[in-house]
Amino acid sequence: MTTLDDVTRWWGTSVSRIEPGVIEYRGRPVQDLIGSTSLVSAAWLLIRGSLPSPAQEALLEAALVAGADHGPQAPSIAAARMAATCGVGLNTVVATGVGMLGDVHGGAGEQAVQLFGEIREAERDGEDLAAATDRVLAAWQAKSRYVPGFGHRFHPVDPRRAPLLGMVANAAEQQVVSGDYLRAALAVEDALNRGRSRPVPMNIDGATAVIYAELGFAPPLARGLFVLSRTIGILAHGWEESQQGRRNKGPMPPPMLPAYLGEDAGDSDAGDSAVSG
Repeated sequence: MTTLDDVTRWWGTSVSRIEPGVIEYRGRPVQDLIGSTSLVSAAWLLIRGSLPSPAQEALLEAALVAGADHGPQAPSIAAARMAATCGVGLNTVVATGVGMLGDVHGGAGEQAVQLFGEIREAERDGEDLAAATDRVLAAWQAKSRYVPGFGHRFHPVDPRRAPLLGMVANAAEQQVVSGDYLRAALAVEDALNRGRSRPVPMNIDGATAVIYAELGFAPPLARGLFVLSRTIGILAHGWEESQQGRRNKGPMPPPMLPAYLGEDAGDSDAGDSAVSG
């Protein structure tokens, strides 16, 4: 027999408490947070259950700012802008862009946290950093020629790398974070560039993965936090596009059309006639 307690526990949660006249985030009244807590700290509180230190908040905020936008050449942004011309609301525009963020576009940060974590685990087991990096990196490269968090199809050097890694290095010096994942990431970068004339630098996914890992976020949360930050850029682009008056915007401006790569119908018929006759 289903009891009232069974019903109330069906959606039981420790994230928030909502009752008539009461809204709490992890046990903290929302009225105490309003005006005194940043959105970044509130996100940390809801996800992790406690408030971050100011230094932790600054690191997380830097990662979120860095990932907020990358222009319409990013599939998530382009899709959102096209959706905005199709007569849908902003919620659908945002959902369209967010729905494009998968393993290839948007998921490299999660994968990079996993990569750096495997190297750190090997170090904890007593393996030398360089040896652990070479072994783990070889295993990843055996599965894919793409190493998550490194190289960029657009930027020879990602302008977001240096400031983010610099903040992590400073935080490590102040013992806010361990710096272990930063060392692992830099070891991967060194290994990838060994003997190469053209460097393969760390990109935004790798740099933010360092921050998320140093702050103790699980790999799937690295993707979730990236999606959270990119939603801001998606919203901004979707709103801008909606104000420009275009309708049914496609991926290429008119009168451009995609190249037809199929067999020409006329040639096909002629060939068939020759063979059958």
